[in-house]
Amino acid sequence: MLGLVVIYTRPSAFYSPIAVMIVAAIGLAAVLLQLRFYNREQPKPLHAPLWLNLIGIVLAVLALFSDVFHLRPRVAEMMPLGAIGAFSISSAVVLDGFRKRRNQRTGNQQEDGAEKISS
Repeated sequence: MLGLVVIYTRPSAFYSPIAVMIVAAIGLAAVLLQLRFYNREQPKPLHAPLWLNLIGIVLAVLALFSDVFHLRPRVAEMMPLGAIGAFSISSAVVLDGFRKRRNQRTGNQQEDGAEKISS
């Protein structure tokens, strides 16, 4: 879905911090959906950092409604960038957790294979 958004969006739209924030939010939603499917198969589920996602959501809402809240222009520009940062870090934490779990599984399988060969 993220690919479709990027493909069908004009390049000039990505000069807007809010447009980039929306793309980052779609990317985070994709990672969280992947996490949900991943956790169905795991005895010990992996969790996204909730506090970081909440910060990202609050900053995104403030960015979208900056006119209503009468925020200064510089502050209004920093809100979507903060949301992008929070969404990106949260996604990176989840993807790192996937990588660590996969490495642990392959390491255990290699050890089992080495024990079978040596015996």
